[in-house]
Amino acid sequence: MEQLLQLIEQVMDKLFAYGPVWIYVVLLLSSFIENIFPPFPGDFITIAGGALAAAGRLNISVVFVLVYLGGIASVMLLYYLGLRFGRDFFIRKNYKYFSVKDIIYLEGWFARRGVILLVFSRFIVGARAAIALVAGIGGYAAVPMCLFASISFWLFNGLLLFSSYVFVVNFETITHYYRLYEKIAWPVIIGAMIVLIAWKLSKSRKNAGSA
Repeated sequence: MEQLLQLIEQVMDKLFAYGPVWIYVVLLLSSFIENIFPPFPGDFITIAGGALAAAGRLNISVVFVLVYLGGIASVMLLYYLGLRFGRDFFIRKNYKYFSVKDIIYLEGWFARRGVILLVFSRFIVGARAAIALVAGIGGYAAVPMCLFASISFWLFNGLLLFSSYVFVVNFETITHYYRLYEKIAWPVIIGAMIVLIAWKLSKSRKNAGSA
């Protein structure tokens, strides 16, 4: 995972030679593609965008808007595909990333908690595209679909960008406290292990003596 993120950052860094506009284009397209062709690493590209914004190379507001627009466009496209082709079509196809089992399971969820499922759909990695398709198959109204999916994007992408932004800006501070944690934690862990081993040995000796 860490290697993938580093590779993405290296590629995006090279694109800067052609200007930041191309990075914005990559962010927009990646957020669109990740829903259409899972498991495309769109989230990692979003994180890289947040890191570049923290470094002062991109505008964080523009990154947020583009990632949202690309994502919501792909989600609504999937929604309309579900609405257009209907349940029988997808049942017959039984796609790998949208199997009959997925359809039946998500339909049950929609019947019970449709709003909650849409609002937190971005947090359910691996089922994002399926949720949009099932919403279309079930004839969910387009306006609330777009609204609840947008809320999910704002929450999830906001969290991703904020986390990467804060990490880069406060990298030295985070590193300092992590090293301090290591200095404190390891002696405590080792001490606890010694106490536990001593207690086990003492207990076994008592048991042997009583026998």
